[in-house]
Amino acid sequence: MAQARRMELRLLDETEKELVEASRHPHLAERTDEDLSSLRKNLRDRRDRARDIASRQRREMRGKAAPSGAKPAADNAGSREKFAALSAALQRVNGEIARRKRFSSREELKRNAEKALEMRRAASRPNRPTSRRAKKGMRSVPNERGPDLVNPMEVGRVSQFVKNGQARRDSR
Repeated sequence: MAQARRMELRLLDETEKELVEASRHPHLAERTDEDLSSLRKNLRDRRDRARDIASRQRREMRGKAAPSGAKPAADNAGSREKFAALSAALQRVNGEIARRKRFSSREELKRNAEKALEMRRAASRPNRPTSRRAKKGMRSVPNERGPDLVNPMEVGRVSQFVKNGQARRDSR
């Protein structure tokens, strides 16, 4: 691991070193979401540039493109390694952004569930006056209708089932 870091330090310039170091563990967790998105954008730009340079050098080595410098490229290993280092840094940043997104969506889901439960509890509470107590205020008026034992959804489901069955019989 230390050897890979030394290799990265040798390949990258100062701003790229800062970007890659910012994508490592202790610094990554301290950044805000806006900082992470700007870090991701900068890393993408640098990675894309390194990829383009490596592919151009590869084309020069194969003789498909004219040399861009004084002499044609003989090797593109450094550019490929730079591309790999920047890609790994970008993966770390993307992973942190995805982790934060999962965490926030979990929190949002929890808040929505609690809100829905509270709404359901509020809707299921009867709206009875508080003054209907024994020996204080109004007398209780008994409900003359019996409790509704059948769910209205069940009634509709059965009615639709009967309609569908009759339609099947009629179409024969």
